[in-house]
Amino acid sequence: MFYTIDILGTIAFAISGVLIAINKKMDLFGILIIAFVTAVGGGTLRDLLIGETPVSWMKDMTFTYTIIASAIFAIIFRSKINYLRTSLFLFDTIGIGLYTVVGIDKGINAGLHPIICIALGTMTASFGGVIRDILCNEIPVIFRKEIYATACILGGITYFLLSELPIENNWVFIIAGIVVILTRLLAVKFKIALPTIYKS
Repeated sequence: MFYTIDILGTIAFAISGVLIAINKKMDLFGILIIAFVTAVGGGTLRDLLIGETPVSWMKDMTFTYTIIASAIFAIIFRSKINYLRTSLFLFDTIGIGLYTVVGIDKGINAGLHPIICIALGTMTASFGGVIRDILCNEIPVIFRKEIYATACILGGITYFLLSELPIENNWVFIIAGIVVILTRLLAVKFKIALPTIYKS
């Protein structure tokens, strides 16, 4: 289940990277690079922080093949995606949901405190998007008032609350990931945002 979630998160983030690169009218090489850093950027930082080297995607070529295949798929079928912006948001949201639980699990396996595990999950989910946005000359979503990292934190809290109950681990993964995804979707739909210090 953990490995499947990791692969699904990689696909979702790779596609979101391709979509924003296409929006920026990058060439094929640029599109592939953005897909790659979006998919593995957060996980790479996480692995470096917990001293797990070589980082996970370097030890398993499945991730590289998955990113390349996802990028090719998104490029070929870009004309079939009617609402590019909506698709980008959807794949990005699915990605943060899946990667949050992946990062938390890595932290648990490293024997870290639950708060640090949640931070790792949030970092895993968010920092690929941060690198993507910086390379694409955008202000990263995590640094704006939108509910993004907060959704990851809520998913992380849900993960640890559920892990105290007699629930199978696979369901804990799934429910925590869904909490992240639903929190972000509902926040955008109902325009819920963090308080801002700036005047409108």
